[in-house]
Amino acid sequence: MTLPPPGNAGGSSDAGRLLGQLRIDPAQRDGPVGSGKRSLRIALAVAAIALLVVAFGYWKWSSRALAVEVTAAIAPSAAQGPGATLQASGYVTARRQATVSAQITGTIREVLIEEGEHVKAGQVLARLEDSAYQAGVAQAQAQLRVAESLVVQYEGQLAQAQRDSARGQDLVSRGLASRQSLELTQTQEATLGAQLQAQRRQAELAQAALRGAEVQLGYCTVRAPFAGVIVAKSAQSGEIISPISAGGGFTRTGVGTIVDMDSLEIEVDVNEAYINRVTAEQRAQAVLDAYPDWTIPAHVIAIIPTADRNKATVKVRVGLDQKDPRILPDMGVRVSFLEPEAPAGQAPAAIAGVLVPASAIVSGAGGQVVYVVENGQAHARTVKPGQTYGDLRAVTGVSAGASVVRAPPPALRDGAKVTIATGGK
Repeated sequence: MTLPPPGNAGGSSDAGRLLGQLRIDPAQRDGPVGSGKRSLRIALAVAAIALLVVAFGYWKWSSRALAVEVTAAIAPSAAQGPGATLQASGYVTARRQATVSAQITGTIREVLIEEGEHVKAGQVLARLEDSAYQAGVAQAQAQLRVAESLVVQYEGQLAQAQRDSARGQDLVSRGLASRQSLELTQTQEATLGAQLQAQRRQAELAQAALRGAEVQLGYCTVRAPFAGVIVAKSAQSGEIISPISAGGGFTRTGVGTIVDMDSLEIEVDVNEAYINRVTAEQRAQAVLDAYPDWTIPAHVIAIIPTADRNKATVKVRVGLDQKDPRILPDMGVRVSFLEPEAPAGQAPAAIAGVLVPASAIVSGAGGQVVYVVENGQAHARTVKPGQTYGDLRAVTGVSAGASVVRAPPPALRDGAKVTIATGGK
């Protein structure tokens, strides 16, 4: 009996011939010889079917497409100035940002802001119910008027006592009045002078109470502490607002959040192993995730002198040299720290080759290789790795813009079929 080759999946004609060869001759059905041939044919048939199944499975396994994530090889340009010595990711943050609240607890009468609105410093954002505070101001004004009236009364009495004392002095000098009467007049003058001073202090106290009541009344008007943009409206008319949380679900702690767009900067986390490449006032370039083709000139403001032990990173503040309405707080951004400018007459050093993720470089038969995806297949390209720039590395042997497999799986081989995984670039 002749079997088809093991690697051939076979068609309907091959299966028919195989089944014909396995057909048992009725003349050989009985007897030990016929029984032995029948057992042999059954065993051979089972082996052939097993080989067919294995061959078919291997063919399906070897022809399946691997899902990989790709990224474009970056071509650095020397015409843009110094090359990037380090790259790091971070977010746009606002140096001046405040959640504005009232300094007293009260009911909101009206809210005068909406998200996205530009406000000026001192502009009214909301007003609280102030009838009780207006009554307090009126009471303080009345108390001040009473105190000032008493001051006028004591001033008049003191003036009369001073005139009586002067006349008594004249009469005593001419022997027309006793010394005792003069002393009584002088004592009354001193007493009225002391009462007048005390009443003046009472008037000052009433004046301070009036200012305090006016300040409390002023707290019913919530104003913008600085110019900026409203990014969140937190309260509505009729709600209770308090500068501290009262523990209930119906008390607001803020009217809205205001951001000074002129104070926007970038905060990035730099791996502590590369922090020595970053210096104050170092030039940098920022690229927002929302606008990948827009390069924003920037510079290092400061390196925060502490490290995050959980992430092994150091926070770096980066200032934006250009302000633009498209830059918004909490946007994702990638910062490239640039090398220092070359001395006059010396061209800046350019990066040789292209930049690819360091994870894309793996060991292959010809040395270090990267896999480039073309027409649904991964092709190994032998490369020569160069300098490392953060999580990127310069290589030669790959064209700029080529789709490079970011992290090749162990099963990936040259010429293998691949599909672009979701999230690949």
